[in-house]
Amino acid sequence: MKKLLISPSQMALGEQEGQIYQNILKQASEISLNLMAVKIENHPEDFLGWCYELLNASRDRINLDLLETNQLPILKKLHDLLISAISFLQLKTLRVAPWPVVSVFVEQHKDVLALDEQLRLTQYITGIREQSLKDMIPEDLLTFTGKHTSALDPSSYNFDVEWFSSTKSAKAFHQMLADLPALFDEALAHIPLEGEVTEADYQEFVLKYVHAFTDNNEKPTLAPATRLLAMRRPDVFTPLSNSRLDALCSALAITKLNNRDFARYWQDIVQAIHAMSWFKMANGDSELDQQLVAIKALIPCFFYYADSNSAENSNYIKLLSKPKRTTSTTTKKVRRGKESAEILVDRALAVDDIPEHIRDKRDSIISEVQKGRGVAETISLMRTIFG
Repeated sequence: MKKLLISPSQMALGEQEGQIYQNILKQASEISLNLMAVKIENHPEDFLGWCYELLNASRDRINLDLLETNQLPILKKLHDLLISAISFLQLKTLRVAPWPVVSVFVEQHKDVLALDEQLRLTQYITGIREQSLKDMIPEDLLTFTGKHTSALDPSSYNFDVEWFSSTKSAKAFHQMLADLPALFDEALAHIPLEGEVTEADYQEFVLKYVHAFTDNNEKPTLAPATRLLAMRRPDVFTPLSNSRLDALCSALAITKLNNRDFARYWQDIVQAIHAMSWFKMANGDSELDQQLVAIKALIPCFFYYADSNSAENSNYIKLLSKPKRTTSTTTKKVRRGKESAEILVDRALAVDDIPEHIRDKRDSIISEVQKGRGVAETISLMRTIFG
């Protein structure tokens, strides 16, 4: 372990990497005796590999029983620093990587990224993108804007809607969406659904977006706006989240944005990413490449740290694993509006293998879905009863 801890001092680290290393070393020194008990056989020669190895050793192989209670926050801080460092280092490669390298990285990490699930989300968004927000059913609005709730039936929404920057903590944003969705439609109308998006288009969006909040005595924030923009045009706008902003800004070698930096978002994030080699040369030789080209501004999201836990912590996976609803009076049912139930049921019944006599039970299925039963669960029950 000692050899591992000092090995970056022999690497040609840049100024940013050197500072990151010193911050990590400071935390590691506080629990050095515990770390020394971990056997190290892998000694990476690059800083990214070093971060992965130290994270693995300190998280998965350290004896937690030997740690004092006051050392646990130090260990947590060490893990946070390593995860942030890995995100920074991987994102930094985007500044020089050609398209084939970026495409291969995404494909090689598809399992930990839950790539298939993330692409199902982007494909779903493609199907509803042309709708106005005010006309979307509540479930689709949550999907577009990135907020998970238990109302999202996994048989209809087979993905976590919070991929590509969650907005669940943006309470004022979601209250405004619920009360005045047309104001956000007015803002998004300035972003064309295809073709070039100019700085003037973006500025008009910002003007409408900011006024929607200030006219209603609320404070506009940047991160939720970037989620709207990224879902409107995933080939143009990269979504931001507060938890990952440090790593992205460090990788781009810019001062960290604050939650009102609308002008800097266009200049320092959007334009900087568009100027990168991989972004300009993105092409669709394979099926996966074609899918990635369509959402190429979202690709930086795939370069943040991820592991098997990332995929397993998907809200979609958690809903699939949730115990079946019981008839207990203590179980809270998620009721749906009639319009939502009708749309969700009609989508499910449109599948080719649904028998006509099941389609004839549409009204009964809608009634059950309104009460909170899952769409797939209800149709399966009908098929069991009626064949």
